[in-house]
Amino acid sequence: MSTNLKLGWIGLGNMGNPMVRNLLKAGFEVTVFNRSKDKETPLIEAGATSANSPQEVIENCDVVVTMLSNDAAVKEIFEEKTSGLFSKSGSGKTIINMSTVAPDTSRYLARLCEEHQIAFVNAPVSGSVKPAEDGTLVIIVGGQPEAYEQVKPVFEALGKTSIYVGVAGVASSAKLAINYLLGLNLQGLAETVLFAENNGVSKEDMLAIVNEGACANGITKIKSTAILNDSFPAAFALKHLVKDLKLANEAGLTSPLAQPLLTSYSKALNDGFGEEDVMAIIKSLK
Repeated sequence: MSTNLKLGWIGLGNMGNPMVRNLLKAGFEVTVFNRSKDKETPLIEAGATSANSPQEVIENCDVVVTMLSNDAAVKEIFEEKTSGLFSKSGSGKTIINMSTVAPDTSRYLARLCEEHQIAFVNAPVSGSVKPAEDGTLVIIVGGQPEAYEQVKPVFEALGKTSIYVGVAGVASSAKLAINYLLGLNLQGLAETVLFAENNGVSKEDMLAIVNEGACANGITKIKSTAILNDSFPAAFALKHLVKDLKLANEAGLTSPLAQPLLTSYSKALNDGFGEEDVMAIIKSLK
């Protein structure tokens, strides 16, 4: 794997931190920036370099990755006039946005990059904290094919596969689609367990029936432990799925289950479960 690219990373949340660790382990030189500087400390100890601004990141790196919580946070990093990514020329460089944002936002970011002669890659991920730690994320890629080829070594260090789906914006649509399926899976699992319990079937037995049969999948097995322990530390916070379901709705998702699913997860958010894992939907449905 080629590690000659100098990488910059902006955003060190639950996902960004382990992803940077994997890049360092793969031998990349990585410069990090996070508004909360304390989140940089363990990565600096692991070999990363700290930058004082997004501007400093892009000045010193060939490729800059943004991994932030929402559209507004990503746009701020791109648009900030005095210390943002475009505050000095970054001509000839590449920016990869791995944050989950609206398809329209990805297209907007691609246009901004084109205006500044910067290549743009739209690359949200499927997978939460454990796959990020293990380097087994599925990376969904949009942008110009030549830019994808250039940054493939980055994706090889972060995931088990990267799938090129088309121009910028298409990858964001694919990410919203897979998160919609995630929501359906978890809501269905929660409803199944609760219906069974209400009719005398223990959750242990019902989860065994699910996970030993044809309805089993990776997410039912992963989330069974949380249900059995009635403990939901956030691998993927419920508030983020609500955000993604809203983005999918705004992007035209009008299928029969879309609105009820959004309503259900929005209620769970309002019930106070937003900081817990998405599987905490079962607590709200109770």
